[in-house]
Amino acid sequence: MSTMATAPAQAAASQLTVDLATGTGALRYGATGFLYGLGDEGIPNETMLAALKPQVTAQKAPDGLQHPNGDALKIAPMFKRAGGRDIQVYMQDVYKQWPYDNAGITDYLAKVDTMTRKIVADPYRSSYVYVPFNEPDGIWYSGNLTGLLADWKTVFQKIRSIDATARIAGPNFASYRSADLKTFLTYAKANSVLPDVMTWHELGNDFYSSWQDHYNDYRAIETAVGISARPITINEYGRSSGDLGVPGNLVQFVAKFEASKVDGCLAYWTTAGGLNDLVTHNNQATGAWWLYKWYGELTGNTVAVTPPSAGGSLQGLAALDANRKQARVIFGGNNPASGTYDTNVVVKGVPSYLGTTVHATVWGIDNTGLAASAAPYVVKEGDFTASSGQVTVPLTGLKGQSAYQIIVTPNTDTSTAAANRYEAEYAALGGTAKVTYGTNTGYAGTYFTEGYGASSTASTKFVVSAPSDGYYNLSLRYSAGPYTGAPTDRSLRVRLNGADLTTVALPGTADWNTWKTATTKVYLPAGISRVEYNAYATDDRDAVNLDYLDVAATSGTVTAYEAEAASNTLGGAAAVVSDTAATGGKYVGWIGAGSANTLRFNGVSAAAAGRYRMVVGYANGELGDGATNYNSNIVDRYAEISVNGGTAKKVFFRNTLGWSNYWTTVVDVDLAAGANTITFGNASTGYAPNIDRIQIAAPVG
Repeated sequence: MSTMATAPAQAAASQLTVDLATGTGALRYGATGFLYGLGDEGIPNETMLAALKPQVTAQKAPDGLQHPNGDALKIAPMFKRAGGRDIQVYMQDVYKQWPYDNAGITDYLAKVDTMTRKIVADPYRSSYVYVPFNEPDGIWYSGNLTGLLADWKTVFQKIRSIDATARIAGPNFASYRSADLKTFLTYAKANSVLPDVMTWHELGNDFYSSWQDHYNDYRAIETAVGISARPITINEYGRSSGDLGVPGNLVQFVAKFEASKVDGCLAYWTTAGGLNDLVTHNNQATGAWWLYKWYGELTGNTVAVTPPSAGGSLQGLAALDANRKQARVIFGGNNPASGTYDTNVVVKGVPSYLGTTVHATVWGIDNTGLAASAAPYVVKEGDFTASSGQVTVPLTGLKGQSAYQIIVTPNTDTSTAAANRYEAEYAALGGTAKVTYGTNTGYAGTYFTEGYGASSTASTKFVVSAPSDGYYNLSLRYSAGPYTGAPTDRSLRVRLNGADLTTVALPGTADWNTWKTATTKVYLPAGISRVEYNAYATDDRDAVNLDYLDVAATSGTVTAYEAEAASNTLGGAAAVVSDTAATGGKYVGWIGAGSANTLRFNGVSAAAAGRYRMVVGYANGELGDGATNYNSNIVDRYAEISVNGGTAKKVFFRNTLGWSNYWTTVVDVDLAAGANTITFGNASTGYAPNIDRIQIAAPVG
């Protein structure tokens, strides 16, 4: 007698239900926060940050010694330019050691005095939130809640004596501690030292099953104590292994924090300045970055989402935007033993303006760890008939560590599955631009109407991905029908990563159902870029419909200059060094640590005066001072770069995590026609990165 083994039965498909008819409030985008996610000015690339709609970042104290970068005051300008809201200041990070040096409350008060005066004098004063203590239940006050309460009052009053409008957050326990929180709030109320923002950390396995219990219990404590509801920031979230950078796991936090309308900051487990494993090489996206981009692109209001189990691994969030006629669902996080799972996404309460038949596109993004992601891919696309206002999108073979997005629109569009295509109706809009769904086959996009008044603008903003530095054709599909008589030509102004680039001509089309493509050859850096098309006019006669943008690599002239070339000039201690990993086997190092030690590229040629892209190949493996028992204290070296002896520009270079790892950073330089000089230096006591070579390219080919 023999037996035959059988494969385990596939688990039945689960069900994730989205109710578009049940609104749950305005979008908060609160989960998009970081602890030490920002390192220095430009670290990470501002474009990478802005695309995520950041809300809160937690950074070290002014001139703190805990780590060599991440100073709250130094990253503030970039964070605010990118649209960030609050900057939490970890005040105890003024100390070098971990756990923090304990020299007594008198020593700490003196430091608090100094830090607070620096914050008060800063132009971004209103954006800072003071965090006086970090994980006090394990540091300085382990088993001594009474001591913490007394010192909280003392420090709180010191801060307010200097900054009367200060927002103060706490107690910042390392985990949720119900009884201690009630004791803390009772004391704080009685002594008029209540925190303006309530903070604690969610770093353990219990988050997945217990977040809602923690949240509900805390709100009940507020009621019992008799205080108003505080804003909540979980300013460290994610386990030390298995969560950071993993889209499927991070969906859990995004969904639950948004549902509770609280803020959260990804925990600092690796290196500073990389948005906590969302960014690699400073301007390239890991898989998890795309999850937060999807989150930041939600518009309208959130709606009810019911997962298969409240404490289960498959979670999601959704939003409905009546103006754009779009519903978006983000979900993931199921981790079955088989590695894949099936689920039915049921969307009910479909509003009449979406129609009786809707178009749904399902996108996926996989876990890439710290490697760059190739961008989202289409999992499924099709038209679905709504029955009693409900559609079901069946999905099979989904990956446990991946995240997914469904975009539901009226059924007027054809396939969006072309490689490197970016649909206008999915893009961010500005001014009077609006999403429209045409009756002609295949059109769904944006309609530009300037409106009246020269100061008014309309824009469609695409976030695109390039696998490497180089030239790309940006091919814009558009329609520009005539108002009367012959076709009327139009034009749009193109901006790249927040700066004006060029103007693209759009020859008029015979009618609004006729489409043309306008192609612009542009130099893009590797990774993420924002491409904006802006309309500027005085009336509706510059109206234009945009359908999509295709991005494809192409050829173009790029001129390279090796750092070790004999035609260059080395000043002071700057020297040519051999390294087989460098282009040509050599680089120039020992640049900086004084104004005399410089590298000057001579004979950098430009066909015409104007702005050029300079691609700098470099290495920087420096480790700095700070707490030595966790994280890597990487240093983002900077160079002072001057063209033709002009005013130097300070540029930070992301640490390459090794002296023989050569990465690139793109820096804009203004060159004169003919031969130019470009000088690298660092007049401070620090060094510039090792320079391998530079490449010069015109921004528009």
